[in-house]
Amino acid sequence: MKSPLKYDNTIQSTDRRRFMLTTAAGTAAMLLPFRLPWADELPTRTTLVVVRGGTPEMRFETALKALGGMAQFRPSGKNVVVKPNIGWDRTPEQGADTDPELVAAVVKSFVSAGALVGVFDNTCNTAQRCYANSGIEAAAKQAGAEVSFMRKQLFDELELPDGILLKSWPIYRDYHKADLRINLPILKHHGLAEVTGGLKNLMGIMGGERSEIHRSFDKKLIDVVTPILPELTVIDARRMLMRNGPQGGNLEDVKTINTLIAGFDPVAVDAEGARIFGAVPADLGYLVEAQRRGLGEIERPAGYQEINLT
Repeated sequence: MKSPLKYDNTIQSTDRRRFMLTTAAGTAAMLLPFRLPWADELPTRTTLVVVRGGTPEMRFETALKALGGMAQFRPSGKNVVVKPNIGWDRTPEQGADTDPELVAAVVKSFVSAGALVGVFDNTCNTAQRCYANSGIEAAAKQAGAEVSFMRKQLFDELELPDGILLKSWPIYRDYHKADLRINLPILKHHGLAEVTGGLKNLMGIMGGERSEIHRSFDKKLIDVVTPILPELTVIDARRMLMRNGPQGGNLEDVKTINTLIAGFDPVAVDAEGARIFGAVPADLGYLVEAQRRGLGEIERPAGYQEINLT
């Protein structure tokens, strides 16, 4: 299958260096590979939003508007990756994969703004079955995305200069060379991580022996994700798999709350997801490690907002 995204390799480097945007007080605000027009206004802008009620499309559009709208990303003509969790051969009702209606809403929004959108995941079960039975393949294609299965030859060995235990890891080219990356996980229980959200979802663009990351998980996960953080994290909490994650399978383990969490700081988004799940963010080792390395903040930012749709 032909790779859906095209790149100018003279412009984008394989390690894709990032810089930190800071508030006037000097605290970390967010990580982006480009500077948003309103970066200096971050202390007074919404940077983390929780939306409850409505449909998946309504929740996403409301969150996007609260965060400053589509124009800030300058998406026209850009290669955009929307990275859902498609890891498991499960139906949407079983709560193991990202809600296909939300995937479609995000894809449609960026396609309508002129972006070329790619959707893929390095699945745990058979890819063809995961893509089909999750409902994501059909929904994303109908919304205008190029949906592809991941190919071994498209993994690049990415250097991890800030890694503590890992100094390189194979990362999928169509993700790490994209112009814009939207991380779209589902909020659920995980036997190792306890609660999984955006940072753990990035394992879906990693190659190699991913089970190796499970040993000394907190440090190794953060080693790998540090240079590949997304520009926007949107957590699907329409249905939460409360037990027996990450694969699930029993509908009795699923709780429907019709909620979405979105923001620029991937640590803050995951921390808010943990609170909604019923966990204490400071008890999750990978979040503590991510904050310690300056990737984001566990505490709610000044730009936190809650919206209830009627």
